[in-house]
Amino acid sequence: MNNLFLLGCDWGSSSFRLKLFNIAEQKVVGEINTKEGVVNTFKMWQVHSKKEVNPISREHFFRQKLKNNVGLLAEQLSKELDHIPIMISGMASSSLGMLDVAYSDLPYSLDGSNTVTLTIPADNDFKNNIILISGVKSVDDVMRGEETQVLGMISLLQQDNLCPEKLILIFPGTHSKHIYIHRDKMTDFKTFMTGELYDVLIHHSILSNSVSATKLGLVSEDDFNMFRKGIAASADSSVLHNIFSVRTNELFEILDKHQNSIYLSGLLIGAELRCLLNEEKLPIILCSGSNLHKFYKLGLDELGFMNRTTILSNEMIDKAAILGQSLLSKVILKNSK
Repeated sequence: MNNLFLLGCDWGSSSFRLKLFNIAEQKVVGEINTKEGVVNTFKMWQVHSKKEVNPISREHFFRQKLKNNVGLLAEQLSKELDHIPIMISGMASSSLGMLDVAYSDLPYSLDGSNTVTLTIPADNDFKNNIILISGVKSVDDVMRGEETQVLGMISLLQQDNLCPEKLILIFPGTHSKHIYIHRDKMTDFKTFMTGELYDVLIHHSILSNSVSATKLGLVSEDDFNMFRKGIAASADSSVLHNIFSVRTNELFEILDKHQNSIYLSGLLIGAELRCLLNEEKLPIILCSGSNLHKFYKLGLDELGFMNRTTILSNEMIDKAAILGQSLLSKVILKNSK
């Protein structure tokens, strides 16, 4: 295995990221980002399969997409990328991706030693070994992609002496994750469909006429107050009842559509974060470099969690996934000897 560089690919449901990583310097040399996530790629393969007389396999279709992007990165960097291994985390190892790889089980070791991977050997058409990284499963939950970020994140926290014996990592997103760490293992995690539920409600429900579907951001004092109002309301009754109040807010002209959007995000993020009130009072690490950062920070503050919360920098969060892949490449190399 090339011990100087690694091609690290984070192939999620809705996005594709490919980075050339200098392992020795722990530095990203170049990067490509596209919206060709696993879900869209899978749909393109389905369309291809219906149109073609002799359709190619799902694996081959995904390999072609990957090869095209490696070629684009090579062109961008004016650098030959053949024979550099490609580590892929995320949904590419799912039933919608390149190949379905079995999940690793909990407890998940943070040295990566019990990670399940599948290697697709290089050939004359594609001269890079491809290593698919599996996800992790619990009794009633699954993840793909976050486990690689966790490996890198814990390594970075340990380097900065910011890693207590027990902690909770929060990864906001379409499917927000609360990940429980004890010593050198991931012991549990919980998935919250916060982001997806918000998207469904504002685009495909009766609430669509009561909210603004424009991209959200907390930019004014009124925005912050509307979000706080949603967080406070998340304590009352059932979240299923609270959601309908978004419609009555607009019907009774209590809030306008923009205010209602912010209020709804407060309701949903508040419902998610309130689950932590019933948990052991562990240190919390907020891992969000996206536009959700301000929302979760304010939500944690409103619910009294900030005195035990550490907020990581965008640079640290961005580095975690590729560092996790680099650590796994060393484990694979060690096990192959």
